[in-house]
This record gives sequence, structure tokens and C-alpha cells, in this order.
Amino acid sequence: MTLDPWLLLHHTVCGGLAAAGFGVLFNIGFRALPWCAASGALALAVRTLALGSGWSLEAASFFAALTVGAAVHLLQPRVGIARNAMGVAGCIPMIPGGFATRAILGLFAVTAPNHADDGTFVAALESTLRVMFTLGALGTGLAIPSLLLRVRGIK
Repeated sequence: MTLDPWLLLHHTVCGGLAAAGFGVLFNIGFRALPWCAASGALALAVRTLALGSGWSLEAASFFAALTVGAAVHLLQPRVGIARNAMGVAGCIPMIPGGFATRAILGLFAVTAPNHADDGTFVAALESTLRVMFTLGALGTGLAIPSLLLRVRGIK
């Protein structure tokens, strides 16, 4: 399967812009916003490449978060901002909003007094599970480098 380079560029640029926007929301300093943009660009580039290789959304998101977590952990002394803030700002653009919307709307449809079929519930449940597994993959991917690469003081 070949990946369109324009699609990769589009996802990389949009991921960087979204991460910089979330950096503003997290009150990250102006000088550090390009680093947030770089972490978001890296996250979306890695995820797009993994999805283009046939990986599932959850696996691609995990690998992208793992990559961002490792890069943020290794670059943090040069950047000077908190690893957690930069990593989270970089990974937030990978949250599957479309699946979350379908899950919520499907659950609203199921609780309506005159819902039509059980297919709505199955679709809503599937979307809910994809969101939960993707969020779990993002959190785990961000946490692993911090746990593995932690510098321990020797006494």
C-alpha cells in the first residue's frame, strides 16, 4: 500500500498546528510552542505512516505516542518545558473525535423512547470501545518512555 506524500504532509502540518493550539490552551510559553507543534507533527506523521502500512488505529496511535514520549523525554533538557505538557499537547490531536461523536450520538439514539434496531447499539458500542482503546493506547504510549528512561539517582 503506497501512501500519498501530500496526505502525510497535510496530517503533519495539521497535527503541528493543533498541538500548538493545545499548547496555548495549556499556558505553555510562547518560546516553547514550536516544540509543541513539533511533537504534534511527529505524532501525526508516525500515526499516518503506521495507518498507511495497514496498522489498526489503536496500534498506530500507541506507536505514535510511544515515539513522541521517547522524543519528548530525550529532548526535554534542551527544551526546558515539562515533558508531560509537551507530550500531551502533541498527542491530543490523535484523539479520535469522529468515533467519540458516533459513540455519543449512538448512545443517545439507543436511549430514545422509539429506537429502531439493535444495530444502533452495536455501532455505538463499537465506537465507544475504539475510543477507549485508543485513549488507553495514547496514555500507555506516553507513559512507557518516562518509566523506562527515567534517570535514577545512585546513592
